[in-house]
Amino acid sequence: MTTPIAVTIAGSDSSGGAGIQADLKTFSALGVYGASVITALTAQNTRGVNAIHDVPAHFIAAQIDAVFSDLKVNAVKIGMLSVPVAIATVAAGLERWSQTLVVLDPVMVATSGDRLLAPAAIEVLKRDLIPRALVVTPNLHEAAALLDEPLARDEHEMRDQAEKLLRIGAKAVLIKGGHAQGPEAVDLLVTPEAAARLSTEKIDTANTHGTGCTLSSAIAAGLAKGYRLSEAVADAKAYVTQAIAAADELEIGQGRGPTHHFHAWW
Repeated sequence: MTTPIAVTIAGSDSSGGAGIQADLKTFSALGVYGASVITALTAQNTRGVNAIHDVPAHFIAAQIDAVFSDLKVNAVKIGMLSVPVAIATVAAGLERWSQTLVVLDPVMVATSGDRLLAPAAIEVLKRDLIPRALVVTPNLHEAAALLDEPLARDEHEMRDQAEKLLRIGAKAVLIKGGHAQGPEAVDLLVTPEAAARLSTEKIDTANTHGTGCTLSSAIAAGLAKGYRLSEAVADAKAYVTQAIAAADELEIGQGRGPTHHFHAWW
């Protein structure tokens, strides 16, 4: 039996709720072996990000080559890349190792509101990484920042922004509407051929730290297991919804706590 393997290329969250830690927990919960390439170290907790230390580009490249030269990787999730040189290094690594099942979560701002992406890096992200991804997963704030536009106010504007991201090179866009007003959390999966609406009732909890990381890594886990993109996205949405619904069972930290990655096991 072949073991499905996914790699997360992202930043480390010292409090364990987001970033590399959330990705590896998600892979494990969904039956996928997880490996990692750490792009940045953050000193953070449930209340905010206190400091960021970027991993040197040559060491990011060394991690990529070590992992991909040995492991038979089925899918890749990309998260926090805070500076242009890190983005270029990861793009070159994907090219070097012929990776196509790539989920790109354009992490720009933490749940706490702390900025994680240098403004100068946005154009490099659009040029070098978005065209290499199978799917890009921005929330409303990230989509607006990528396009330098106001926040989408409804599903029509969400779809319009997703289509603009397709035009700059994305193959598919999952635009996440969880920050929008209203009782539903609506995401749109938009491809050049069609758009699919994924909706769940919003869950009343403050414990949403790492939800974007968890969703994108859950999509990568599905792709690693051989699911089609639409199947992987639907399964990931269901998993994250259940993880948020169970989040209040945990007592972690004094701020916005994490989702419950192992809700089906603990």
